[in-house]
Amino acid sequence: MIRLIDLCKFYVLNGQRKPVADHISATFPSKTTVALLGRNGAGKSSLLRMIAGTMKPDSGKILSTGSISWPVGFAGSFHPDLTGLQNVRFIARIYGVDTDGLVDAVRGFAGLGLQFNQPLRSYSSGMRSRLAFGVSMAIDFDTYLVDEVMSVGDAAFKENSLRVLRDRMTRRAAIVVSHSIPMIKEMCEHGAVIENGKMTYFKDIDEAIRYHLETVNSQA
Repeated sequence: MIRLIDLCKFYVLNGQRKPVADHISATFPSKTTVALLGRNGAGKSSLLRMIAGTMKPDSGKILSTGSISWPVGFAGSFHPDLTGLQNVRFIARIYGVDTDGLVDAVRGFAGLGLQFNQPLRSYSSGMRSRLAFGVSMAIDFDTYLVDEVMSVGDAAFKENSLRVLRDRMTRRAAIVVSHSIPMIKEMCEHGAVIENGKMTYFKDIDEAIRYHLETVNSQA
């Protein structure tokens, strides 16, 4: 379970204060997949980063009863001078998981070939994301944070990623950001819509999608 308590985060753009989270309080239940919906720039990715702990809120609290992944596919924590292999070994030690087991799982899943033994600075953005997704799926978290990961890789990699992600979601919680409504309907049970820094939570994903589309259309 993840609880947001009076969460606030604001940016200043062109001299104007833009809300990302404006006194948001909400509970994301355990073993439930929640879609995080909103227009481009509404603050979905920022909220995921705050939940992951990679971005600090201006005020408020985030409480959890289990382990939370970094945003799946996020490669910002990798060291550019280390190889993919070295980065994976380092992460295994940080999270206390079997090093060789994690290396084998990521090597097979990411499909980087010889590039796995090259410095990360030589990777394309797609290769970094494949490595990050492989590491995310190979570590067992209580809640997975998923931010548009299906935009990475070729058709075979996307299909395999979606299969693994579905499997994780049958046993764990997830907060999912995606612009694919069919994927959201297939994978998510609940939905939360962010608009102007406010969040509206729905226990029915169809109601959440309907509200989200009405909000988008009214803004258009």
